[in-house]
Amino acid sequence: MKRAQIRFYAELNDFVPPERKFRASEYGFHVSPAVRDAIESLGVPHTEVDLILANGESVGFSHAIQDGDYISVYPVFESLDITPLERLRPRPLRRPRFALDVHLGRLAAYLRLLGFDALYRNDSSDEELARLASQGERTLLTRDRGLLKRSEIVRGYWVRETRPRLQLEEVLRRFDLASAAAPFTRCLACNGQLAPAARPAVAARVPPAVLARHEEFLECPGCGRVFWKGTHWERMSGFIRGLVAQPVRS
Repeated sequence: MKRAQIRFYAELNDFVPPERKFRASEYGFHVSPAVRDAIESLGVPHTEVDLILANGESVGFSHAIQDGDYISVYPVFESLDITPLERLRPRPLRRPRFALDVHLGRLAAYLRLLGFDALYRNDSSDEELARLASQGERTLLTRDRGLLKRSEIVRGYWVRETRPRLQLEEVLRRFDLASAAAPFTRCLACNGQLAPAARPAVAARVPPAVLARHEEFLECPGCGRVFWKGTHWERMSGFIRGLVAQPVRS
């Protein structure tokens, strides 16, 4: 049997078993595998990897591992410039767009609240999610690590946290989204972009007491819902202020 050494760095160790964490460990094989196949067989989705070194040289996912190779696998770099090397992840999208799996409904609502394009349905299949992410140039957010191993998915991220508020903090930190937030510009129900609506145009769709108290309204062209600065808006404003005031945990 041929053998190579593989080491995963930083948060990629979230995926590997305890005996492989933060150390080089042996990987045995008979026929030289592509390095992508090797790292995914060890539990790490390719969407989480940004740089692979084989014996100190930058290589792509298709690199065939050879007997005696030392493979170093790195996650997406946020601040280190690795431009001269073979970066495996595509450049960030100018406008972040997401698709979320069926386990992340509350996170989808939070992202929409902050103005981010977040597609979500509670009955989406894995095949549909993969198609939406790849064809729509969206980053797939999921709690299913296996889903990120599908070959058609280019951009994806495994959400580590289980509580929605902490998931939101995690995603804001991971994708550096805080400065791009535009609260109250997207429909929480259908993800459509809100537009100003004239008071007479929405008169039949809001309670008379609301119409009497408010002059400004927003409308979703997609589903027709109408929004105004009522008590719900005040509660959500407080939530956003708390999110901004509380330092995001590193």
